[in-house]
Amino acid sequence: MTVEAFLQAFSAEVGVPAPSAGEAEALLALASIAAHASERTAAPISCWMGGASGLPLAELLAAAQRVAGDAA
Repeated sequence: MTVEAFLQAFSAEVGVPAPSAGEAEALLALASIAAHASERTAAPISCWMGGASGLPLAELLAAAQRVAGDAA
């Protein structure tokens, strides 16, 4: 199954739209920042927290960059 097919099927299951290409890119960037600033398991959990927060992706990326900078 392709990523796109999985995301479309998952979106139907959970009742939310699949992310746009730009949103998916931003989520992957957020996951990358979290995984490289900490343990890899921080990536999916940070993405979940970001989604639960309701904040725009740009704010989530900025927050992750601030946290990663503080961890350096």
